[in-house]
Amino acid sequence: MNSELLKIAKTILDLETLETRNSDHLDFREQAVWNIKEALEQAYKKGQESIIKG
Repeated sequence: MNSELLKIAKTILDLETLETRNSDHLDFREQAVWNIKEALEQAYKKGQESIIKG
């Protein structure tokens, strides 16, 4: 699951990591709402696919 989330974060949100780095300019990013929506939709879709696959 974490690798899929990181892949979504990198490709859609242009984030290098999902780890806390204790630096405001690294940990806080402005994002367009349409990018956040797309990232959430892809994460939801991946979750649904994992349920179907069992």
